[in-house]
Amino acid sequence: MGPRTFVSFDYDNDENEKNLFIGQSKNSRTPFEITDWSSKSSLPQSQWERLVKDKINRCSLMIVLVGQSMRSAVGVEKEINMAQQQDVPFFGVYVDGANQYCALPYGLKENRIIHWNWNNIANAIDQMMTEGKNR
Repeated sequence: MGPRTFVSFDYDNDENEKNLFIGQSKNSRTPFEITDWSSKSSLPQSQWERLVKDKINRCSLMIVLVGQSMRSAVGVEKEINMAQQQDVPFFGVYVDGANQYCALPYGLKENRIIHWNWNNIANAIDQMMTEGKNR
């Protein structure tokens, strides 16, 4: 088992990519444990925010799956903000044909996003374990 990881993604557009990412992670040698704590936003907003903030806080890092419609994913921006508030380091992984020309959610810098490659993801996870609350 590796560090507990929260996966942030665009619930409306990238759920299939999230399922593929989690499925493939189980077959990779990548040193992390994804706990699928996705929450439908059908919960009242304040309840959703408390629940997700607590889930992020219990993780060592967060991976943001960056799809083509990411800019409109308000929940992802809130999760990034929660991670920042709680000193949880995070990075992004391009999914769904997204690339450096896609609009990014506020708080996620382009130099913190990598292409979906398990060796690169493993290296990024190792780096996250030296940042933020993991220092």
